[in-house]
Amino acid sequence: MGGKNSIPTIFWVLFLGFFLQNAQCEVTYDRKAIVINGQRRILISGSIHYPRSTPDMWEGLVQKAKDGGLDVVQTYVFWNGHEPTPGNYNFEGRYDLVRFVKTVQKAGMYVHLRIGPYICGEWNFGGFPVWLKYVPGISFRTDNDPFKMAMQGFTQKIVELMKNEKLFASQGGPIILSQIENEYGPESKEFGAAGQAYVNWAAQMAVGLGTGVPWVMCKEDDAPDPVINACNGFYCDAFTPNKAYKPMMWTEAWSGWFTEFGGTVKQRPAEDLAFAVARFIQKGGSFINYYMYHGGTNFGRTAGGPFITTSYDYDAPIDEYGMAREPKYGHLRELHKTIKLCEQALVSADPTVTSLGSMQEARVFQSESGGCAAFLANYNTKSFARVLFNNRHYNLPPWSISILPDCTNVVFNTAKVGVQTSQMQMWAAGTPNLLWERYDEEVSSLAAAPLMTSTGLLEQINVTRDSSDYLWYITDVDVSPSEKFLQGGQPPSITVQSAGHALHVFINSQLSGSAYGTREDRRITYHGNINLRAGLNKIALLSVAMGLPNVGVHYETWSTGVVGPVVIRGMNNDRRDLTWQTWSYQVGLKGETMNLNSVEGATSVEWMQGSLVAQSQQPLTWFRAYFDAPAGDEPLALDMGSMGKGQIWINGESIGRYWTAYAPTGDCNGCSYAGTFRAPKCQTGCGQPTQRWYHVPRSLLQPTHNLMVVFEELGGDANKISLVKRSVSTVCADVSEWHPNIRNWQIENYGQPAEVRRAKVHLHCTRGQNISEIKFASFGTPLGTCGNFQKGTCHSPSSNTILEKKCIGRERCTVAISPNNFGGDPCPNVMKKVAVEAICAPGFS
Repeated sequence: MGGKNSIPTIFWVLFLGFFLQNAQCEVTYDRKAIVINGQRRILISGSIHYPRSTPDMWEGLVQKAKDGGLDVVQTYVFWNGHEPTPGNYNFEGRYDLVRFVKTVQKAGMYVHLRIGPYICGEWNFGGFPVWLKYVPGISFRTDNDPFKMAMQGFTQKIVELMKNEKLFASQGGPIILSQIENEYGPESKEFGAAGQAYVNWAAQMAVGLGTGVPWVMCKEDDAPDPVINACNGFYCDAFTPNKAYKPMMWTEAWSGWFTEFGGTVKQRPAEDLAFAVARFIQKGGSFINYYMYHGGTNFGRTAGGPFITTSYDYDAPIDEYGMAREPKYGHLRELHKTIKLCEQALVSADPTVTSLGSMQEARVFQSESGGCAAFLANYNTKSFARVLFNNRHYNLPPWSISILPDCTNVVFNTAKVGVQTSQMQMWAAGTPNLLWERYDEEVSSLAAAPLMTSTGLLEQINVTRDSSDYLWYITDVDVSPSEKFLQGGQPPSITVQSAGHALHVFINSQLSGSAYGTREDRRITYHGNINLRAGLNKIALLSVAMGLPNVGVHYETWSTGVVGPVVIRGMNNDRRDLTWQTWSYQVGLKGETMNLNSVEGATSVEWMQGSLVAQSQQPLTWFRAYFDAPAGDEPLALDMGSMGKGQIWINGESIGRYWTAYAPTGDCNGCSYAGTFRAPKCQTGCGQPTQRWYHVPRSLLQPTHNLMVVFEELGGDANKISLVKRSVSTVCADVSEWHPNIRNWQIENYGQPAEVRRAKVHLHCTRGQNISEIKFASFGTPLGTCGNFQKGTCHSPSSNTILEKKCIGRERCTVAISPNNFGGDPCPNVMKKVAVEAICAPGFS
C-alpha cells in the first residue's frame, strides 16, 4: 500500500486505536435510548464488582463479558473499601478502581459507574464505612447536613479521580453513565419531606460535578431532571420512566439471587431470563444490565446483610470462579446478537402491536431505512401456540418470545436453548494431605486485662467498631455451697437475649452451648442448662457478627450483640438477673491480637503438631498448614464440609467466613422455566450445606510453601479439609435439526442451500480436558434434560457410534444434524433433534 513516502500501515492501525480510545464522546439521551455521538444505542450491560474478584481475574472476566455480547460493564463503588478511616484512601489491589475501569476501556467496552455511595449489594453496612456512624449528629440517607457533607466529599473524590485519569466519555474515557444513590424509593417514602429534599439535593449535587455524562437513579420514581429513573427487578417490562423524554432503563435484571447461610441456593432458568429481557426490549427498553453478570466472592468480612454467604455467585452467566455458566451464558449471548441485528429498527420508532391470540401478540418495529424487526410473544405458561403472522405460521413455545430481525425468519426463541449445557465438578487437586498444626484460643485468661468494664450491657459495634466479628461479654456469678443443685438437684439454666448473629456461651471456660439468628429474625434467645460450682463462676458470652445490616430505614441505629436480659434460673433464690452487673469486654480473639492469620504472626506461638490435631474437636481452635500450589490453571477452592464455622486466610489474605449451615429439606424437586419467576421458585441444595466450597484465587498463591490458617468456632475435623480444582465434568447438547440461530439466518440471507443451514451440535470441554465418553446420544425424538436423557419413540441406532467417532479424545467437536450424518432418517416427516451427554476428563487423550 502506497509508495516509499507513505506512512506505514502499522502507524495508522496504532493511531486509529489510540484515537478510538481517547476520542471525546458526547453522551445524551432521548425517550428511545442513550445517544452516543448522535447515535441511539441498544446497550447490553453486566455487573462485575471489582472487589469481588482479584485484579488478575479482571481482564478475563471483562473479555468474557465482551464475548458474551455486552457493551457495558457496570460496577458499584465501595466506599468502606476505599476510605476505611476518615481521609485515608485505599485504591490498591482489589480496590484499584482506576485499573478496573481501564481494563474495561482496553477491551473496547463502556462503563456504568454506580457511585452511590450507598450500594446495598449484600455488602457490609451497605457500603458505608462504619466510622460514618459516629460522625456527630449524623442520620443516614436523609436531609441531614453531616451525612450530606460526608456523601458529597466521597462522591467528589471519586469523580475527581476519574476526571484526573480522563475516564469519563466526555474526556475520551469509557464511563458513559453514573449513578447517584441506590434504590432509595422505599426510604424516600418513609422519610417524607426530608426524603424528597434529600433526593433533590443528591441529584443537584451529582449533576453539578460536571462529568459530562448522564446520571441515573434506580428505583426512584421521582428522580429529578435531568437524572434518569431506572428499574430493578426480575421483570421490568411494565416500567415507565417518570418523564416522556427519558429512556427505559433496567439497571438490575436479576440473573439469579444471593444465598444466605442456612438457606437453599436459588437459580433462575436461562429461558426465563432471556424471556424477561426480550419482553423489556419489545416494550421499548434500550438499556439492560444483568445483576450479576459475574457475582464473585465476598472476600474477608465484606459480606453484609447479615448471614450472606462468602460466595456471591448469584447464578450469574459467569460463575463465581470466572467460568462460563452454560447454558445461561451462551443462550444470552445468542439473544444479544439477535437484539443487535434489530437495533436500527428498535431505536427508530414505537412498535405496532397486533393480537395473535388470547395470550399471543406481535410487536413490529420499522426503521427509517425500511428495515423491519418483529417480536412474537406467547404468554401462556403451559401451551404451545401456532400463530399466523405476515401470512406465515409460527410455533411459539409456552412463555417465550421469538425474534425475527427481518420480520420473516425466526433467529432466536427465548425458550429454545441450542447451546451446550455444562455441569461442573470439584476434582481433587492432586496435592498431598495437609499437615495441620493446632493452637487453642485461650478462654481461661479472659478479663485478666479487659478493654473496658461497664455496669450493664454495651452494644457490640459501639465497642468493636467492626474491627472484629467477635466481642466477649464477661461477668462473674458467686454460688453459695448451700445451693440445692450442688447436692444433686436440677441444674440451673441461663437465658440470654442477643441482637448478635451468633452466640457462644462459656461457663468456667467450657462451651455450654450456642445459638444463631437468621436474616428474618435478628434476635437470638439462648436457653440452656449450665454447670456451676460453689464459689466464683465466670460467665463469658462470645457474641458473633456475621456482617452488618445493609438495608433499611436508619439501619445505622440497629443494635448488635448481647442486649439482655441475661438471667439465671434454678438457684435457691430462683432468679438472678445479670443484666446490670459489672461486665468486662474483650474485643476480638487473642489469636487475632497476635495476628495468627498472618505470615509473620503465625510463627509467634507454639503450635501443637501431628496427632494432637486429631484429638477431640475443640471450640475456638486455630489451625495452620502449608501447601504447594497445584499445577495447572483451573480455579481452586477449599472443601470445608468437615468444619463448623469460622474464617480462612491464605498467605495472610482473608478468603472469607465459612459456615457449614444446612439448608432446610424443602422443595428442590426441579424447576419449570415457564411462569413468573421469584427467588424461591427454583431451588437446589435442600438438606445440604448452603456453601461447602470456598474460592481460592490462584493469584494469592506462590509456587510453594503457602500458609493456610483456619479459625474454627465450634470444633471441626481439619484433617478432612482439601484443596480442589473446578472444571467441567459433563457437557450436553439438545438441539433441533432446524434450530433457529443467527448463523443459519445469516447464511440464509446470503443464499446458501438449505443443507448448509442445518443446525449443529457443539461440544467443548475446558482447556486441559478432552471428551472421554459419550454417555448418551440420540438422533430422533429423545426426552429429558442434561443428566437424565432418555430415548424417544424415534431413535437412530448409530447415534452413539457417530458421536464417539467425531468427539472421543478431543477438547471440542462439531456435528451437523442431518440424516446423512446419522445413517439415515429414523422417522421421516418428523422434526428430529440430537441429545447428547459427554464426559470430560482431565488429561484424556
